[in-house]
Amino acid sequence: MSDEAHPNTPRPARSPSRAFLAALAVCMALGLVLAGCDEPDSLAAIRSSGTLVVLSENSSHGYYQYQDQSRGFEYELARAFAGYLGVRLQVVTPPQEKRLAFLSQGSAQMIAAGLHVTEAGRDFLDYSVPYRLVQQELVVNRFSRKIRTPKDFEGLNIHVRKGSFFEYLLRQEAGNFPPFTVVAHPEGEQELFLEDVNDRHMEATVADHQVALLARRYYPDIHPAFSFPGESPLAWAVKKGDRKLLAEINRFLVLARKNGTIERIWNRYYRDLEDFDYLEMKRFHRHVKTRLPQYKDAFVDAARKNGFDWRLLAAVSYQESRFDPHAESTTGVQGLMQLTGAAAAEMGVGNRLNPRENLRAGAAYLRKLYDRFPEVPEPDRLFLALASYNAGYGTVLEARRLAQKKGLDPDRWADLCKTLTILRSGKRYEAMADGFSPGPAPVRYVRRVLTYYEILARKAVIFQRA
Repeated sequence: MSDEAHPNTPRPARSPSRAFLAALAVCMALGLVLAGCDEPDSLAAIRSSGTLVVLSENSSHGYYQYQDQSRGFEYELARAFAGYLGVRLQVVTPPQEKRLAFLSQGSAQMIAAGLHVTEAGRDFLDYSVPYRLVQQELVVNRFSRKIRTPKDFEGLNIHVRKGSFFEYLLRQEAGNFPPFTVVAHPEGEQELFLEDVNDRHMEATVADHQVALLARRYYPDIHPAFSFPGESPLAWAVKKGDRKLLAEINRFLVLARKNGTIERIWNRYYRDLEDFDYLEMKRFHRHVKTRLPQYKDAFVDAARKNGFDWRLLAAVSYQESRFDPHAESTTGVQGLMQLTGAAAAEMGVGNRLNPRENLRAGAAYLRKLYDRFPEVPEPDRLFLALASYNAGYGTVLEARRLAQKKGLDPDRWADLCKTLTILRSGKRYEAMADGFSPGPAPVRYVRRVLTYYEILARKAVIFQRA
């Protein structure tokens, strides 16, 4: 349905500065510790049951499962909070309109779902201190009308979920733009709105900056065309008056900000999103549709025999050969997994251009490299194996020795990215100790393989859900 903007709609909370938020976080955390004790006490119930039940959303940002593994930014941060409390974590993903009922009935204790702080929400919820400030983007199809300035909004149909923060935002900003229409849908997940924009079923939608950039990997034709001014806080929420739990949440979030927990988890999902090659991503999705199906059974078979997810092997193969069984580089490596002659001989392969033999050998060789790092915890163990597949086991060993020499952790991929950069570029470690270096070929290689793998894994989740 279509609603015209109304000037009296409650305004979303917008934060003036990061310094203000940091000070606010400390003040709220301290103030809530001193709050009264007459309100509901979910914290006692959590400790008594040994389980923290969290309401989230089924999305890349919130929570999803792939091959019996739970993922998502909100999930990982909530898991860290459960660990802080010393309890188990249980995640539930009811429809958005049922979250308040879950809280009021005691079926769950908090919401962690990419929640924006709004004045309207304060009537029903108590928000935690913010864990992140995010900007919102108008998202259109890159081949539709160009949106560069506010005047380009005229006549635009912008689709959002009814009652969402994005609807409030559009109504707040309506006076700053020529007339446009807010099409408020009674239901629908944000990822589905983005998919519909990609497929030209919708003209435009609004999404948080990091969600829009991440979604480009799955829906390459979407385009974040316009950034709304200001940043909005993301937070967790509890039922109104649940002060003891809120105080504990705030203590945790303040600590997690100080010790880098929030930043580490955020980077796991959202770092490098600006690194987007539209033509390459379109090529990847095209080859996934046209080339991958004919080798899928071979990937599945090779993965099963070596204990890998077949989509991981497919990601390696795409990075190596673009799924071309006849690919051959100037250095003499061949086939889907770009085997060297030495690796092929070691794995007992006579014909490197035979797709099944090549995949079998490549998977076995990757497994052999993986088994050489038994003491390294996941996921770093996989990263080291992938780097070894690209640069050679000896190069990774040298990087690990250099890490030990410099007081870094040889089992931690983030530290090896620094030493691999030193080995390949000769740059001084001290010059990049506090900054992120794009790194040499092995670092880029691992990053790209993981990007392709995450796309294939997430597409599988979306397909199963549909």
